[in-house]
Amino acid sequence: MSATSSKRVPFGVGVLGATGYIGTPYRAEMRESPDCRIVALAARRRDLLEAAAKHDGAVLATTDWRAVVEHPDVNVVLVATPDCLHHEAVLACAKAGRHVVCEKPVGMTVAEAAEMESACRRAGLATFVPFWTRYAKVFRRAQEIYQAGTIGEVRGVVYRWHNPRPANMPLTWRDEAGLSSAGSIADVGSHACDTFRWLLSTEPVRVLAHGAVLSPAKPDLGDLNLEEALRRAAVENGEKGPVRQATVFDYASISFTLANGAVGTLVLSHATYLRRGLSPDVEVHGESGSLGINRLTGELTLVVPGESPRLLETIHEATLGNRFAQFVFPALSEQIAGRPTTHPTLADGLQVQRFTDAAALSAREGRWIEVAG
Repeated sequence: MSATSSKRVPFGVGVLGATGYIGTPYRAEMRESPDCRIVALAARRRDLLEAAAKHDGAVLATTDWRAVVEHPDVNVVLVATPDCLHHEAVLACAKAGRHVVCEKPVGMTVAEAAEMESACRRAGLATFVPFWTRYAKVFRRAQEIYQAGTIGEVRGVVYRWHNPRPANMPLTWRDEAGLSSAGSIADVGSHACDTFRWLLSTEPVRVLAHGAVLSPAKPDLGDLNLEEALRRAAVENGEKGPVRQATVFDYASISFTLANGAVGTLVLSHATYLRRGLSPDVEVHGESGSLGINRLTGELTLVVPGESPRLLETIHEATLGNRFAQFVFPALSEQIAGRPTTHPTLADGLQVQRFTDAAALSAREGRWIEVAG
C-alpha cells in the first residue's frame, strides 16, 4: 500500500530523525507496510526533510519534534535520533499516549532508560526496540539447537562484533561523548548483549571491560549523518581541513559472568583495523558440546568432544526483509491487544542499558562492576 492510500490502517506513524542513517531505510520499509501510514516527519535539516516528506506522502514535515508527537493522526512514534535525544522524546510520547519504537541504546544512562520504560508501562503503551539480531535465521536456528539440549548447559560464550568503518570517514555524532551513550559499547554492544540474553535466556550480572579509541583522528567536516560520512569516505575527494579524535570508545573487550554461572568474552569494535570473516561471530560452549555461529557465512558448526568440528547447516539470508511489516507492527499489535509478546520492548532495552552502562563504567575505572538488577 502506498503512503498516500486512503485505506484506514492501524498505525499512523511519526518519525523523529527521519532523514538519518537509521530513519531513512526504516521509512522505506514502512512505506511498503500495509499496517501503517507515515503521517509526520521531524529532522534537523530542511534540505533532506522536504524531499523525504514528499516521498512518504507525510502531511507534516518539521524541525520541531514535539509537533510530530502531538499530531492528532500519529499514534506511533519512531525515535531514530542521536542517543542523547531519546529520553525527552519518549517521555513526551508517554504523556501524549503514543506507542513507541525507540532505537538502541534507548537512553544515555540507566536512569534515563528506567524512566522511559516506567513512563510507557504506566501509560499502557506498546513499545519496541530494534534488536534485529534475534530475528536473523542463523541465530534463530542456533537457539533451537541450544534449547534442544544439543550442547548441554552453557558454560562459556565468546562474541565478536566487528563493524569496521573506513579509515578516512569523517566524524559524526556517534564519535561524540555528549551525543553517543558509550560509543561502540552502547552501539553494537547493545545488539550483542540482547542476543546472548535472548539466545541463552539468562542475564549478565558482572562485567570487567577495557575500552579504547583505536582509530586515528578523523576529518571534521561539520554536521554530517552517517550515510553522508560513509559516502565521503568512499570518494577520494582530497579535502583538507581540521581533524579531531573521537571522544567515545570505538573498541572494547568485555569479560562478563551470567546469572547461570557461565562466563563470557565480548569484543566490540568500529575501528578500521578489526575485520570480520576470520572466525565465527559467536561461540557457545556447553557441557557436552560447542556451537559456532557465523552470521557472515550463515554457517552453524558443532564441536563434540572427541570428534572433528562438523558443519551442521548453512543458512543464507541476504536481509531480514521488511522488518516493520514482519516484526514491529505485529509486536505493537500484540501488546495493544493485551497479549504477551516475545519481541524486544523497552524492558529489554533497559536490561541491555544496565549491561552497557556497567561495561562503560568498568572501562573508565578499570574494575569489575556489578550489573544493576
